[in-house]
Amino acid sequence: QVQLVESGGGLVQAGDSLRLSCAASERTDNMGWFRQAPGKEREFVAASLWSGVNTFYTDSVKGRFTISRDNAKNTVYLQMNSLKPEDTAVYFCAAKLNVDYYRRTYSPNQNTYWGQGTQVTVSS
Repeated sequence: QVQLVESGGGLVQAGDSLRLSCAASERTDNMGWFRQAPGKEREFVAASLWSGVNTFYTDSVKGRFTISRDNAKNTVYLQMNSLKPEDTAVYFCAAKLNVDYYRRTYSPNQNTYWGQGTQVTVSS
């Protein structure tokens, strides 16, 4: 059982930055971030393999968000710059995902572990 503990959400203004952190209780092959806005389905944001390769992002955050890992701490980060109101959502850390190399995305499966979620609110 992998435990994921997130931190770093908050209320910011458009154009500001935030950094989310997710500490895992053990090493996992891949980790990433999803988000869920009110009334919408949970969507993929960014993820990478343990080695740091095959780092994929959803199109709406490319160039603004950066995912990184500190493997010594089993921790993944999401640096979010130039935040927009449409980035407002609950952000979830996830581990043990399916990777689709063709579509350059990650998706959850029945073995995926989730963090508790952290709220990110961007005001205009």
